[in-house]
Amino acid sequence: MTEFIVHDDPAGRAQSNCIARVDLAPYGLDGQMEQLWLKPFNDGTFSVACIPFRVYGLALGDRVLLSEDDEVSEVVGLSWHRVLRMLMPTPDPTRLIEATARIKHEIDAVGLLSEWSGDRHVAIDVPPQATPSQLFDVMEREVDEAGAFWEWADAMPFSAPR
Repeated sequence: MTEFIVHDDPAGRAQSNCIARVDLAPYGLDGQMEQLWLKPFNDGTFSVACIPFRVYGLALGDRVLLSEDDEVSEVVGLSWHRVLRMLMPTPDPTRLIEATARIKHEIDAVGLLSEWSGDRHVAIDVPPQATPSQLFDVMEREVDEAGAFWEWADAMPFSAPR
């Protein structure tokens, strides 16, 4: 059975958006697919309209092509945005609420867009001109004190299954 990673509140959602899938098997997540929101263009390309939670090598605003099966097959243009992702462990509920509040506050203070998958996993859009050093400090605190994990989504290139 396939598990779908969905975006309940995509950062770039519009009435003209559509949904496509990305097979996460190339990243070691067999049996998982991420559903991405896309903005269609008249030339057959699509712009990513959400902040990817699990797929690598894609960011908000990147232009992609789709296969006949409505799966993202290729990146054809970069937006130069980056995705910073963080997964928080399940500590006591009070600590999780406080950590989430600190992270949300810093995201808002810097003026960045973000999406949450549940209450422990956040994907943050980092445009080229952004300087989120305070956000990094808050995230590092969670790594040091609570064992949180963070990564850049461009740590690996986008890869479609063959």
